[in-house]
Amino acid sequence: MSAKGRTTQRLDKVLSNLGYGSRAELKKIVRQGGITVNGASVKDPGMHVDPYQDTIEIEGEKVLYREFIYLMLHKPPGVISATEDTRDRTVLDLLDKSYLIYEPFPVGRLDKDTEGLLLLTNDGKLAHELLSPRKHVPKTYEADVAGMVSDEDITLFSQGVTLDDGYVTLPAELTVLSVEERENGPLSKISLTIHEGKFHQVKRMFEAVGKKVVYLKRVSMGELKLDESLPIGSYRELTAEELAILGK
Repeated sequence: MSAKGRTTQRLDKVLSNLGYGSRAELKKIVRQGGITVNGASVKDPGMHVDPYQDTIEIEGEKVLYREFIYLMLHKPPGVISATEDTRDRTVLDLLDKSYLIYEPFPVGRLDKDTEGLLLLTNDGKLAHELLSPRKHVPKTYEADVAGMVSDEDITLFSQGVTLDDGYVTLPAELTVLSVEERENGPLSKISLTIHEGKFHQVKRMFEAVGKKVVYLKRVSMGELKLDESLPIGSYRELTAEELAILGK
């Protein structure tokens, strides 16, 4: 048992799980003297190591072992928030295989045609905390809405809107950012913060007041905000400050 209370693992299991090769391939690298633990050349690929404490190098490359990964993705339209699908590209298809070995999954979902902030992780406890209905974690969206979003709409949203299935939403904060006059009618640019995550909720809320969302982007989830410098379809690991926001 290590100082952190973790049990040790077989070296070849650790390295194969991280994508460094099969156990047979790793055995060959060991025979060639290509793996060291704490500076000493390894003779037995089955030796037990603590990947969090021991310094492991394979062919001169230091092995970075992590239990959890946390990625911010700027999800593009046309990609679905799932780990696998037989027809469409998923958010996992956007990731490098070096991250796929950790088996990340999207925390919640964005509709196929919606873009914006999506957190990918393999930390199930964090995902549960962010998605738990009891937590009411706020999510903020920016949208283009066909029609003139009025003060009446703002009031209705602040009281809760009745959706098409009879469900009454929690109060939401709606702000009109600007209104553009177009040939086919006004287009309202809005910001909306909701405190739950019903299926197609933002679109259905506007449908409930006779309007249609034509573009939708999530810009924050709780206190975690989308990095606007992150191009659509790109991702990066969360910074130390962002991890602190999530309590990590």
